[in-house]
Amino acid sequence: GNHRQFIPYTDNLSVKEVVIITYSTYNNIISTTMKTVSHLFLLAAIICFSSVNAFVSNNNGVARKSSQLQMTILSAGGKKADFKEGSPLKNACAKLGVKPKYSCKKGDCGSCTVSVGGSRIKACVGKVPPMPRLKSLQEKGLEVKG
Repeated sequence: GNHRQFIPYTDNLSVKEVVIITYSTYNNIISTTMKTVSHLFLLAAIICFSSVNAFVSNNNGVARKSSQLQMTILSAGGKKADFKEGSPLKNACAKLGVKPKYSCKKGDCGSCTVSVGGSRIKACVGKVPPMPRLKSLQEKGLEVKG
């Protein structure tokens, strides 16, 4: 009856033929949906398994000495001090007596740039670098020049 008006090109078909067409269309929709779901599941599984190593430490079995504690020695004008790696460089400069010129205080202008072991770092936004690997630099510390 009324269901035939929703199925295109069925004017000259019998009810049995319409049912067969409807059933095969339904099967195609279900088949496509299942393929899509299985592809999504496979994609999710790949993402999960590929990110497993993201949480594994990559130190290759080499542990840092407990005496280092991820500290960096910085020196300026005869003063030497230990600073936590990654801590704000502006605090380290203040403790060492280095006085950079701060203008924008957000790293745009570059007026606060200081040299830390030969590398130029903006003191207002920069961080204390990691301890160098060379023994001589580890003992002397990285020189901070304003």
